[in-house]
Amino acid sequence: MRNTILKKMLLCLMISTFLISCRKEADVNSSDSVSTDTLVHNTNTFESESTIFDFLPSSTTNQIVKHKYYTLSYNEAYEQAEWVAYELKGVKSYNNYDRPFFIEDNKVKTGSADWRNYKRSGYDKGHLCPAGDMKFSKEAYDETFLTSNISPQKHNFNDGIWNTLEQKVRYWASKYNGIYVVTGGVLNKNLKTIGNEEVAVPEYFYKVLLDNSRGEYKMIGFLVPAVESNKPLYDFVVPVDEIEKLTGLDFYPKLNDGLENKLEKSNDYKSWSFN
Repeated sequence: MRNTILKKMLLCLMISTFLISCRKEADVNSSDSVSTDTLVHNTNTFESESTIFDFLPSSTTNQIVKHKYYTLSYNEAYEQAEWVAYELKGVKSYNNYDRPFFIEDNKVKTGSADWRNYKRSGYDKGHLCPAGDMKFSKEAYDETFLTSNISPQKHNFNDGIWNTLEQKVRYWASKYNGIYVVTGGVLNKNLKTIGNEEVAVPEYFYKVLLDNSRGEYKMIGFLVPAVESNKPLYDFVVPVDEIEKLTGLDFYPKLNDGLENKLEKSNDYKSWSFN
């Protein structure tokens, strides 16, 4: 009889221990589930916040082509991009890659101009997104040699004041830990053309830069005549509004309207380091 009672007591103790263990395990799993859900929610919130601001300009052609390292809006009437846009981070390593051949951009539905249009034209195949901005990888570097990313430029302009501005943009990208860049030629009627496909030769080129490194946006616009020049870069600073009127584009339209209007009216370059 005594043995029977002891066995029953032992069995009850074992069952109680098992139930307590199961309850603890369930609590732990429940806690893990809440923690994981919270992590996923926070991650999604972060991602959604980071994609709220779309830095691409408007397009007058609705032919926007997205590549891995930059995006462009192709204008078939002028056989070149009306703008090329990308985010440029400070490039820590500049590799000396072999220059590839220029090739047509198969993502342009209407077909990008053949590089042969430039042959014996007296004009360089001027990069819009510079190859020098993309030297952090061979893939990125090669992507700049699509003919959708070039525009006719005289050599003394391409290798002169325009190259100086490109180098300054890389300097700012490093100094400010990344900036947004939009660049292109001013395309309008009655421009000179080259080649069988009549590639237009812009008389002005522009760059519009946006920085938010200190938690406050600042913007600067450059409008540069496509001729040789020894002037300092700040002589070419203009309100972004002026570039918008010439191009018919809207730069950074997803910015708050009040902030966008304020930034685009200003031609103050003092917040950008020109030293």
